[in-house]
Amino acid sequence: MSDRTALVLFSGGQDSTVCLAWALDRFQHVETVGFDYGQRHAVELAQRGIIRDALSLLSDWGSRLGPDTMVALPELGRLSETALTRERAIAYQQSGLPNTFVPGRNLLFLTYAAAVGYRRGIHTLVGGMCETDYSGYPDCRQATITAMGEALSLGLDDPVTIETPLMHVDKAGTWAMAETLGGAALVDAVIEHSHTCYLGERSKRHPWGYGCGTCPACDLRAKGYARWRGVEVAG
Repeated sequence: MSDRTALVLFSGGQDSTVCLAWALDRFQHVETVGFDYGQRHAVELAQRGIIRDALSLLSDWGSRLGPDTMVALPELGRLSETALTRERAIAYQQSGLPNTFVPGRNLLFLTYAAAVGYRRGIHTLVGGMCETDYSGYPDCRQATITAMGEALSLGLDDPVTIETPLMHVDKAGTWAMAETLGGAALVDAVIEHSHTCYLGERSKRHPWGYGCGTCPACDLRAKGYARWRGVEVAG
């Protein structure tokens, strides 16, 4: 366990929830930061406090969990004509990327998180970016994160480390990591409280959690759960 502090980019989704648990398992003091950019699935933001409360009851994590900061980025939602910020069908674009890709999103998130960390005296950022089992977003790739870490360190004249514990882990591995970190209690918290569905659907309960069951985020989550459990999971 590190005696350093960490700031977790925490959306309320499955990946960021597991990353928060990962950080609480390794750092003496952990804070969180979330972003409201007018996302279609803004229900995830309402789950953040619930998840923080649930994780604070596991192990001694409650004593390590520090303040939460919310950052409003309305211009990002206004500028990005995507299926995550507009009522439109999810589809693939000519570039090969799904239209759920919000250009610059993770770049802005990391920049603002680094600014919050600078003010709070925190040099380690933790994010759920992954290039193993994902939708192909270029701002989730290791090369992007490495470059951002270098740019932020130079721009702030202060060392910034970006930890991405899920970068080379598929969705089945993410479920397994949750079980390793917090046992059945953490897995249950991920299922019951986290939100990943792009459409913001929380009226449909599946074995793997809540969601529409058909959007790319739900598809990845369901298939990962099935591989982890070794069972067939209906959407």
